Amino acid sequence: MNSASDRSDEQAVPSDNESEVRALYRQVLDCWNRRSPAEFAALFEPDAYLVGFDGSPMEGPLQIETELRQIFTDHPTAAYIGKVRGVRFLTPDVALLRAVSGMVPPGQQDLNPAVNAMQTLVAVRRKVGWRVTLYQNTPAQFHGRPELADQLTNELRALLNQ
Repeated sequence: MNSASDRSDEQAVPSDNESEVRALYRQVLDCWNRRSPAEFAALFEPDAYLVGFDGSPMEGPLQIETELRQIFTDHPTAAYIGKVRGVRFLTPDVALLRAVSGMVPPGQQDLNPAVNAMQTLVAVRRKVGWRVTLYQNTPAQFHGRPELADQLTNELRALLNQ
């Protein structure tokens, strides 16, 4: 059973801090979906670290913005959908968010299951609000367990169809 500080979307109403951390995650996805590298990077701490889907490391908002600008220029990127699986507070000012995500390719209406991912976001509270200090996007390939891949795709597809 999850504790109150690590609740899933289906459980009780989150605290204000938890809601703010969840909102920060949604902003990350929304900025990606709007293809806005500057807004995306502005959500990150000066010494933040990001690991992209392909394992590409990025450090700090400047590198994040530069890399995303290049990605958005070179590729028609898919849109994210995401589902928060839980938020755990490591301290009152540091939160760990766990999520799953899928992507809908441009011009399509359904997910591409090959790019489903497990996402981890570590947020820190500053005077200006919650900011991302770590964001990692790991392919959800479930090697040798196709039933888990199908289960995740179905879960995300249900979210997409809401």
